[in-house]
Amino acid sequence: MSNLAVSSFITVDDYLACEAESPIKHEYVDGEVFAMGGATDAHVTVAGNVFSLLRAHLRGGPCRVYITDMKLQVERANAFFYPDVFVTCAAADASEPLIKRSPTVVIEILSKSTEGYDRGGKFARYRLLDSLQEYVLIDSRRRVIDVFRRHAKGWLLQPLAEDGRLELPTLDFGCTMDEIYEDVTLEPVIDEPDGEPITKVV
Repeated sequence: MSNLAVSSFITVDDYLACEAESPIKHEYVDGEVFAMGGATDAHVTVAGNVFSLLRAHLRGGPCRVYITDMKLQVERANAFFYPDVFVTCAAADASEPLIKRSPTVVIEILSKSTEGYDRGGKFARYRLLDSLQEYVLIDSRRRVIDVFRRHAKGWLLQPLAEDGRLELPTLDFGCTMDEIYEDVTLEPVIDEPDGEPITKVV
C-alpha cells in the first residue's frame, strides 16, 4: 500500500492515541507517521488467499495469522507497521489485543509504489526482530515470489519458480503458486531492467 507522510514528528504515545481514533491506518517510523493508501484488487486478493491458506493450516495450534489491520511493533527500530500478512506463535502476542511483537513469518504484497521500501528500509527494520525467521515478498503484478530465510550468518534469498511452491518450514506449511494467485487477474507489466521492455501477462 502507498505511504504518504502526514507529520514531521510525533511521539509513540501520541501515535498510539491518535491511531486508536483514526479511521485511516498509519505506520510509524522513529517519529514520522505515514498514512496507508488503498490497494488494488490483485493486492487484496493475494493477501486474502495467503491469509486463508495459513489460517486453515494453523487452526487449532498455538500460532495465529493476521492480515492488514494488526499493528506489528519493531521496538529496536522505534517503528510500528501493518504487514499485509504475518504469523506469530508467541504466547505474549496471544495475550496482547492491539499490538504484536514477535512474528515468525512476515509477508508483504508488493506494488509499484512499495516494492523498493519493502525490499529495503522496511526489511532492514524487520530484520531487527529476533523472532522473525522468514520474510516473504509476493508481487501483486506478476507471478513472482521471493523468500528470505534467516540463517546463522544472515539472510538467504530463495526466489520461487513460476510453477513452484511456497514452503515455510518454520510453520510446516506449503502451498502452490496457483493457490496464492487464485482469482487474481494480473495486468500487463512493463519492466525495463536493461533498457528492453518486457511484457508479462498471466
